Amino acid sequence: MNELTELEVEDESARDAGSAPADNTIELVPRFKDQGYAADLVSRRRQWLEEQTDCRLDHVGACSIPSERMRGNIENPIGASQVPLGVAGPLLINGEHAQGTFYVPLATTEGVLVRSYERGMVTLTRAGGVVSRLALDENRICPVFVFEDVVEAHEFTQFIKDNLPVMRAEAEATTRHGKLIDIDCHQIGREVIANFRYFTGDAHGMNMIAKATDQACKWITQHSRARHFYSLSGYSSEKRASGVLLSGGKGKQVTAGALIPRNLVRTHLHTTPEQLCDMWHRTMIAQLSANVVGYNGQFANGLAAMFIACGQDVANVVNSSVGVTDFEVTERGDLYSSVTLPSLTVATVGGGTALGTARECLEMLGCAGAGQAPKLAEIVAATLLAGELSMGAAIASGEYVAAHETYGRNPPE
Repeated sequence: MNELTELEVEDESARDAGSAPADNTIELVPRFKDQGYAADLVSRRRQWLEEQTDCRLDHVGACSIPSERMRGNIENPIGASQVPLGVAGPLLINGEHAQGTFYVPLATTEGVLVRSYERGMVTLTRAGGVVSRLALDENRICPVFVFEDVVEAHEFTQFIKDNLPVMRAEAEATTRHGKLIDIDCHQIGREVIANFRYFTGDAHGMNMIAKATDQACKWITQHSRARHFYSLSGYSSEKRASGVLLSGGKGKQVTAGALIPRNLVRTHLHTTPEQLCDMWHRTMIAQLSANVVGYNGQFANGLAAMFIACGQDVANVVNSSVGVTDFEVTERGDLYSSVTLPSLTVATVGGGTALGTARECLEMLGCAGAGQAPKLAEIVAATLLAGELSMGAAIASGEYVAAHETYGRNPPE
């Protein structure tokens, strides 16, 4: 790491010129002046890479996003990666924030995914639609503080309670949008994990709350007996799966459910409520045996496809896919199905949400810009319910392999 850093420092002028290092021992990617976001510099960087790899990058260079707009989203830009984009629908949603019929963009290279989600959406729409509700909306970051002994760590938890207003002022002085809701302390030995909980509006907000928390933590170390702190402990479960995600607090907690008449289960899903519930029972036992966190069939599939299409931070699929799918047979023999996403991370401002196709896909859903993140969360939950129904039905009816053979294989030349 130090050697590379020294090389970068020594070759700053060479990099700015777009040439190789003086000693020719390592080929650094050209950065050019001002980090090289101008269109001609991006083109020169791409040409340099073509020479280094002996590979043509025509498709990478065929990019509709102005390269200057990429600043803040990526470094060393050379173009854009293209993923096929499909649309599934109609999906009728009776939510608190999302109301009406939606056509959902899904970016994927997995054949059968769009068709599968569409089958679930049509079934739900003809059943009267999906009811969705948002229960919790916050994000968290969890620094860890180190103390001399257990006593000091224990006393620190009271210090946090007594000084919360001061720490709220310190944190919120760094942002116009983030609001510190509370700080929960978890003592482990002589360490204390401090769970800083924020409302971040329509943004994902991790950079926002990291800056705010760092400011508050510096005040804490100056006025408490904490020896030092690390800003990221891992307890927040950002981009990682964990059991703590099931209780919420990492993004938006949203639930979607629908009652599907028995005849629609038979005609559209080619199975019965009883078969679906038996499949749910058996696969629940299997997932428990595998120590899976939560239970679902394919949350990650729909999440990844929507996240790519709508400019979300795709790595948040990891924490967002921790949730629970439930199937029940009603007293009248119909099917009630629901999905619960306790830690869904979505945004409609910031990050990649304003770039090119992502902005258009959000506009397609009526979710572009401020005030739309709760609506997007309800649409995501309803979409995942459609996917769970269709995949569950394919497994229960024995059609899973045949469907992939029909739609999921590239046709011959």
